Amino acid sequence: MQTTLEFVPVQEQHVEQIVDIYNYYVLYTTVSFHTEPLTLDEMRAQLFDLPAHYCSYAIIEHAGERDTDEQSVAGASDSLNESVIRANDSGILVGYILLTRHKAKQAYDTTAEITIYLKPEQAGKGIGSRALVFIEQAAQQHGFHVLVATVCADNTSSIRLFERYGYEKCVHFREVGRKFDQWLDIVSYQKLIGRREGVDG
Repeated sequence: MQTTLEFVPVQEQHVEQIVDIYNYYVLYTTVSFHTEPLTLDEMRAQLFDLPAHYCSYAIIEHAGERDTDEQSVAGASDSLNESVIRANDSGILVGYILLTRHKAKQAYDTTAEITIYLKPEQAGKGIGSRALVFIEQAAQQHGFHVLVATVCADNTSSIRLFERYGYEKCVHFREVGRKFDQWLDIVSYQKLIGRREGVDG
């Protein structure tokens, strides 16, 4: 059965499912560098306690037929407006996306950290790719110039995703984290998505 994705601004009704998704990665993987599960209030702070131009989206999957245009979420210039719509009761939350501060200093306000988390059983279905294309368009509309993705160096699936979509490795910190009795590296990838004043017209 075919499915379609909707990217819906995160609301309170989504928080419990989102914290469950995130805490799976906390407890069982090195994807997150947290070692203790987050509470609902801690997750609410991550999702909602941000300046207005930073944003978070729930990824909602719906079963049903769709035509060729609908299959390519964020594939057309007007797709952002088409895909940010209210989810109906039959939708299933399969993941979420965050655009958050890179650093809490004003000069960084045109740069955002991008984060995508999926339910473990949803990996490998192309959802991450569609989410990444969508959030890049959302970031452009919010006026961001650079997106940065910071991941554990062991997270090869995320690294392949970002490299496939034109992100370039810019940072590699060695053995900066320790979890499950092992030292962990982190790497950062960046992509310029905005126009440069005086250069691009």
